[in-house]
Amino acid sequence: MATLQLKNITKQFGDTKVIKGIDLDVNDREFVVFVGPSGCGKSTLMRMIAGLESASDGDILIDGKRMNEVGPADRGLAMVFQSYALYPHMTVEGNMGFSMRLAGVPKEERRAKVLEAAKILQLEPLLDRKPKALSGGQRQRVAIGRAIVRNPSIFLFDEPLSNLDAALRVQMRIELARLHEELDATMIYVTHDQIEAMTMADKIVVLHDGVVEQVGSPMALYHHPRNRFVAGFIGSPKMNFFSVEQQSIGDDGVTVRLPGGRPCTIPVAGEQLASDEALELGIRPEHLQLDENGPLSGQIKVLERLGGQTSLYVQMGELLITIMADGDVAYRVNDTVQFGFAAERAHLFDAQGLALESLSQHPLASLTRQDNRAATEPAAPGAQV
Repeated sequence: MATLQLKNITKQFGDTKVIKGIDLDVNDREFVVFVGPSGCGKSTLMRMIAGLESASDGDILIDGKRMNEVGPADRGLAMVFQSYALYPHMTVEGNMGFSMRLAGVPKEERRAKVLEAAKILQLEPLLDRKPKALSGGQRQRVAIGRAIVRNPSIFLFDEPLSNLDAALRVQMRIELARLHEELDATMIYVTHDQIEAMTMADKIVVLHDGVVEQVGSPMALYHHPRNRFVAGFIGSPKMNFFSVEQQSIGDDGVTVRLPGGRPCTIPVAGEQLASDEALELGIRPEHLQLDENGPLSGQIKVLERLGGQTSLYVQMGELLITIMADGDVAYRVNDTVQFGFAAERAHLFDAQGLALESLSQHPLASLTRQDNRAATEPAAPGAQV
């Protein structure tokens, strides 16, 4: 059993409040990812959980026990940092077993635990090497192994993949997901990379300016963002946004006038809207479809051919719209294209940036990372507008 509760946690440095009252429950064996832009407070929150920073107010509970005054070494946690922090004069085995050696664990017991962790991390052939003889990914696995041998109640990862190149980051994401399954442990992971969050998390905590904007499964945040910030942060490439004019509100949704004048009914609840309230429509690049009869048009400014997909950056008035299309599209730079979207794929945001509630729940929105392995996203329902 390894649960974490944060109750109205705040952190203040002088007159500056960087964590502004966070409540959060992390369940046993969950993989929870804190994600947000630089300066949002995610690493500070992680350090408070670890005991490296004290909370200005609120309670931190691990397995129901208050930990505010408990030192880092006595919280039963293990933390893996962005920096590997390996001892250069020690072997892999020596680095992984060093904390147990300090604790007075007998040599045979130390070696048994190191060998067990090395097997999980595929480090067995490297136990006699020193850090200078290892790749970046291997060094990160040693740092993770050093945490595993402590048999912690909760693993904490603070941007552990930031120093790796793109290929190694992909490989290590797979390794960490596999490790979570094998250890069946509670893990909390901090990153600014929303792709890492989407691919690894059971639950994502989106932070912004010291507050939690939204908590939920990756697919829930993708399909039902609470506000414009979450909508723009989750998803790659990020969501397109443009202003629309409100026309009417009915049982089937809110009808708006798109740029160019064509009406479109978005199936969202609009009962609370003022009749003249400004609205913003959001649509993801992968949900825009090239269509010679589409209601929107613009001129291609940049083409990025990625093999199976092509990214089109289209100038629509003063906005640069991103469209993800098939890799073999025949368009060229400066071509004018028309495009549209299925109304069910669109999001509407009110004047405060809050998302209007969808009239229908997307079938994948409640899936966890484990559920999503067996799921294939269906085609968008409804006709294209």
